[in-house]
Amino acid sequence: MKISEMLLPELDQEIAVTRRVLERIPGDKFEWRPHEKSTPLGYLSRHIAVLPDWMGTAIEVESWDIAPVGGEAYGMPEAATPAAVMSLLERSADHARSVISEASDEHMLKNWSLLRGGAVIFTQPRATVVRGLLNHLIHHRGQLSVYLRLNDVPVPSIYGPSADEGGW
Repeated sequence: MKISEMLLPELDQEIAVTRRVLERIPGDKFEWRPHEKSTPLGYLSRHIAVLPDWMGTAIEVESWDIAPVGGEAYGMPEAATPAAVMSLLERSADHARSVISEASDEHMLKNWSLLRGGAVIFTQPRATVVRGLLNHLIHHRGQLSVYLRLNDVPVPSIYGPSADEGGW
């Protein structure tokens, strides 16, 4: 079985769950945060929505410097409404799916590096990077589900029933 054939079903499953969570984000709470040190709900939502795009980028390029010396640092795409966040997720997921489905095992096993200011943060095989970004998405999606709960927004089923949908 090809690496892409192992990753794509999981990507599809996690995107479907992520869609259900992001569909619940309240448009009037984009600046809300549970604590002054916490990420605002809108930014967190956008971050979740772009993570699949990063998977595609990790496969397409040899490395990515998120703050190149003398260059422009990465900036989170704007999405000021729930609909814009959903659109961002759909474009991001389409990019990831397309690139992953075309990648050979040989390419997925080649190392990829994340850099900041020219310094290597880490180097891993592309398949590992994609899996790590899926974990990252799942982590932040869980964080967002807590934000929803704290704002009295019904939390959708994620891996099983939620207290709001067929609860325990």
